[in-house]
Amino acid sequence: MSSKEYFDRVASQWDEMRRGFFSEALREKAFARAGIRGGELAADIGAGTGFISEGLLRIGVRVIAVDQSEAMLESMKKKFNDSTDIEFRAGEAEKLPIETGSVDCTFANMYLHHVERPMRAISEMARILKPGGRLVITDLDEHRFDFLLTEHCDRWPGFKRRDVRRWLKAAGLTEVVVECAGENCCTASSGKSDHARIGIFICSGKKI
Repeated sequence: MSSKEYFDRVASQWDEMRRGFFSEALREKAFARAGIRGGELAADIGAGTGFISEGLLRIGVRVIAVDQSEAMLESMKKKFNDSTDIEFRAGEAEKLPIETGSVDCTFANMYLHHVERPMRAISEMARILKPGGRLVITDLDEHRFDFLLTEHCDRWPGFKRRDVRRWLKAAGLTEVVVECAGENCCTASSGKSDHARIGIFICSGKKI
């Protein structure tokens, strides 16, 4: 099963599933790292059902939400149907449907480990930033819980922080920081035979 097929299948349950994986505190830490302010324009890449977008709209930020899963986007549209500050776009990691140099901040929460080529995805997320804009990624540290690759269709078993730091710099970003987010992602295998508790990193970089 592809990542897209998996997320199409679980879209209706994703809000409940997500609450078991990580807390809203992670979102607030991402916003603080970005220094995002009301009136700015942000891209939420791999938006899912809107965990990041919801928080951005709450503080007055305009949002372009991108996801490869049409089912996820439909869930978002129902949730935010009263808002005129969010735009929904179907798109792939390596070819984002957003103009170059058009957004103030780009966020990607628990997205990178689902893409085929993470370095290319980071370059795309940097491409769409305005000069002075910031990219903030929150994702999993490297782990050995193989059931996440089979049951959740993860493409990567998390990442080494040094690799993520190198990819952000290769994308032309400055002021690169990669560190522990002080949060864990927790879940169990379908048969409850294995339980994962994985550290989460937060990284950021600024476009020149």
